[in-house]
Amino acid sequence: MQKISLGIVRETKIPPDKRVPFTPRQCRLLLEQYEHLELLVQPSAYRCYSDDEYRAEGIRLSEDLSGCHILMGVKEVKLSALIDQKIYLFFSHTAKKQPYNRELLQEVIRKGIQLVDYEYLTDEKGIRVVAFGRWAGVVGAYNGLRAYGLKSSAFKLKPARDCFDLEELLEELKKVEMGKNRILVTGGGRVAGGALEILEGAGILQVEPEEFLSKDFKRAIFARLDPWHYTRRKDGRDFDFEHFMKHPELYENSFLPYAARCDTFIASHFWDPASPLMLSGDALAGGELPLSLVADISCDIDGPIASTIRASTIASPFYGYDPATGKETAPFDNGVITVMAVDNLPGELPRDASADFGSALMEQVIPELLGVRDSGMVGRASIAAAGKLTSRYKYLADYLAGRE
Repeated sequence: MQKISLGIVRETKIPPDKRVPFTPRQCRLLLEQYEHLELLVQPSAYRCYSDDEYRAEGIRLSEDLSGCHILMGVKEVKLSALIDQKIYLFFSHTAKKQPYNRELLQEVIRKGIQLVDYEYLTDEKGIRVVAFGRWAGVVGAYNGLRAYGLKSSAFKLKPARDCFDLEELLEELKKVEMGKNRILVTGGGRVAGGALEILEGAGILQVEPEEFLSKDFKRAIFARLDPWHYTRRKDGRDFDFEHFMKHPELYENSFLPYAARCDTFIASHFWDPASPLMLSGDALAGGELPLSLVADISCDIDGPIASTIRASTIASPFYGYDPATGKETAPFDNGVITVMAVDNLPGELPRDASADFGSALMEQVIPELLGVRDSGMVGRASIAAAGKLTSRYKYLADYLAGRE
């Protein structure tokens, strides 16, 4: 088999992300498994795994990756760092016409780069094969509990970013005392699953949605809601998930009865802009909802939750929302909804998140990249190649040209 050289790039987005596509041990395992693979790592001072950890596994470090066929990172690559005619894999945030990354896609086209976006790596059934969703849920729910502790002064959790790994974070949960707090989690995928790990780890009791609505409890509880709980068909027919996914505009909000009994909302759902709003500004301003804390893991700005008015940061994860004015204010005050809306949550547990992500890449994607098998996965996730948009992503033409 022809030699293939793969390079792991240094993250160039500001602030820098500490995650990596592969841990040092995973790099060594790849070299042991594929004799035709060469692997280089660009040095970095801020990765969660140090250069010395890669060297200890026998991995070559090199500033110059120009000889590599494939280059892999995590977040968007700085325009000046892109190398012509390479295959790049990273989260590009371009396929939904994000205006802040138009120039990135334009530069990819100019340089004849094949851009493979992790978000669109799917199997034949359309199921994503690599994602950081579980870790977004884990950290997002943890941050929500931390916010409650700060607001109530009942306990104090170490920031997730200061925990070495998941084990240390789970140990912190022994401090949690939520009183009679009533928590809602929306969603049923990896993100919600990660959130449930944390709530269960904190000893909070899960109840059914129907119990959440009808019963009182003498301890903290949470319920997880699916779309058929928080939306309903406008025509009164029974909920149909496939129909909902295809026609979200034909559904209306049924979340408010749950919100009327909710203190903390952990939003872990996928939201289509055509779907109904969940918590409008008017609903929050009405004074009838007990909600005081929103951990918005989904982080849809100007989306279904009016209190999510901007993304927050790992360094400063909380802000306040004044329901009366719809404006940002200080968090934790009485009458204010405290919002957690960090948009890169897995970066707070980078070692665990990277190991999980790298494992999925090794199993699902690397054989495709190295020519061991070809299911069409890489082609389906390639937004651009050979100086133009691929056929699957032709809808980005006006966005690419700056016409929208």
